[in-house]
Amino acid sequence: MLDPVRLMLLRELADRETMTAVAAACGYTSSAVSQQLAALEREAGVRLLERVGRRVRLTPEGWRLVAHARVVLAALDAAERDLLAAGTPRGPVTLACFSTFATVRVVPAMAAARERHPELRISLVESEPPEALDALRARRCDLAVRYRYNLTPAPPEEGFAAHPLAVEPVLLALPADHPCAGPPDTAVDLHRLADEPWIVGSREEGSTTLLRRACAVAGFAPRLGHAVDDYQLVLHLVARGLGVALVPELAALAHRPGPGLALRPVASVGLTRSVHALTHPDHAARPAVTAVLDLLRAAS
Repeated sequence: MLDPVRLMLLRELADRETMTAVAAACGYTSSAVSQQLAALEREAGVRLLERVGRRVRLTPEGWRLVAHARVVLAALDAAERDLLAAGTPRGPVTLACFSTFATVRVVPAMAAARERHPELRISLVESEPPEALDALRARRCDLAVRYRYNLTPAPPEEGFAAHPLAVEPVLLALPADHPCAGPPDTAVDLHRLADEPWIVGSREEGSTTLLRRACAVAGFAPRLGHAVDDYQLVLHLVARGLGVALVPELAALAHRPGPGLALRPVASVGLTRSVHALTHPDHAARPAVTAVLDLLRAAS
């Protein structure tokens, strides 16, 4: 009997061409992938791989087995979907999500799941959007939560189903005693902050692009003072008068800034961040995944 996991690794090698790429996509080491494929050769009783320099390639028999593997794995996926299509939401669901949304929305959803769906087990993996998408591609998670800023649109991720969860405002964070702060609901013209040092993300390029485009609308190029990914640290810097920043509303809710900080809407251009979950199309109809999506929307 040929092992389905090893068949999956052989299929991935046919698609990705190198052991290193297969290992990175499937969460294995290159050595483990090599050992599994060697075991598959012993099971098959024929040579499936041949070495060419420092790389390996499939033999004709290997390619023939890949064709069968695609049929077998598709049938197993269909069987799993058929069994999961009916009944109460149950079993494990792994959710990869960035920290601010996880703190404010996912944790309440997980707590609600214990009451509404006692057979459902949600596992949270804190991941920034690029890592969450990689995990989804490798099927190490069932849902990946991502975001997009309205001034930095991007094409949809092909091969995945997208599920909108929330749209939140992006606010201006500045010291409470700053001359531009004004009353709580007062929108601030960014041009008045043209001389301030701005705080942007050190790894997340979208926040920097958002700032540059918003400031361009206001008629100036921002002076970047600090590169920080931790929103709690960002808010501390702002409260101490060490810079100003654009901050999604969820970040403020997650970190509950103190009285030294003012959060104000931006004048002239509406800044928003949309949050959505991605799933494999064949997982979107699973009762467990559907239940998690419903819980996340309710929490939002």
